[in-house]
Amino acid sequence: MIRPTIEEVAALAGVSRSTVSRVVNGATAVSPAALEAVQRAIAELNYAPNRAARSLASRQAHAIGLVIPEDVARFFGDPFLAEVVTGVNGRLADSDHVLNLLIASDDGDKMTRFVRDGGVDGAIIVSHHTSDTFIDRIMDAVPVVFGGRRADGRVTDCVVDVDNLQGGRTATEHLLALGRRRIATITGPLTMAVGLDRRDGYRAALAAAGLEPAGEIDGDFRAQGGADAARALLAQPERPDAIFAASDLMARGALDVLQSAGLRVPDDVAVVGFDDSAVAAASALTSVRQPMLRQGEVLAELMLDLLAGRPTPALTVLPTELIVRESAPAL
Repeated sequence: MIRPTIEEVAALAGVSRSTVSRVVNGATAVSPAALEAVQRAIAELNYAPNRAARSLASRQAHAIGLVIPEDVARFFGDPFLAEVVTGVNGRLADSDHVLNLLIASDDGDKMTRFVRDGGVDGAIIVSHHTSDTFIDRIMDAVPVVFGGRRADGRVTDCVVDVDNLQGGRTATEHLLALGRRRIATITGPLTMAVGLDRRDGYRAALAAAGLEPAGEIDGDFRAQGGADAARALLAQPERPDAIFAASDLMARGALDVLQSAGLRVPDDVAVVGFDDSAVAAASALTSVRQPMLRQGEVLAELMLDLLAGRPTPALTVLPTELIVRESAPAL
């Protein structure tokens, strides 16, 4: 006999899987209507929750896991992740919880086993990709707050995002206002919602101006990826006169290639990045500022609210702002 899954319970009850998880784990942050629907679905399907997950209801680790599905090299080299971790840790400093940093590009069940065995009371998940299926098992075990929407379209109960779509559009509109018409983009991974949103904002701005993309290449949010993408863009039959790079690291890599090719920035090619990290300031890079530190603080605040049974918004979207510097100065 095939055991019913948590997804089947969620579908029958008309709620998300994380809501079912909270009911199973005895959390209080569930509305009476949702609680009744889940309990009715559990009874109808004769669903038996995972024993490890069920045991979490009776003990607390007083720890929150910050789950980052990336390799260690990327974690230590990415200014976005550093700022988010700082924000999360700063907010938790005033609470009864400590931060457990869980970094793994390939889970291999080690991370999820630690979570499901009671290592943390809840999990904050950032920098996630469509291939990171192990995060579903984490959602089965503990309350979860996501940094950014899931690229696979799965609906989650609590998300803190940045307005990446508008940020990508703002960057491209700025380049258009400078008179640039052959605008290319170096995207982040398209397995991440952030990569898709920034690219789609770029496309929307070009479409509104009646223009086509002058090239779209994935730079993987890495400086080397940005450099490789810039070389590919310069090798096209018609060189772009502007580049929107969806992260400051990729923009930095592109700037190095442009300089090596003897091109002047911004005269020959204007460049806009995204993050407004220390990399942007050091490189005189025009960049879309996202509130990275604040995002970390909000992620931690919402996790504490979930654990305390306080109501939380399904989606929190933080604004972006264009910071103009020498790589694409205003007219």
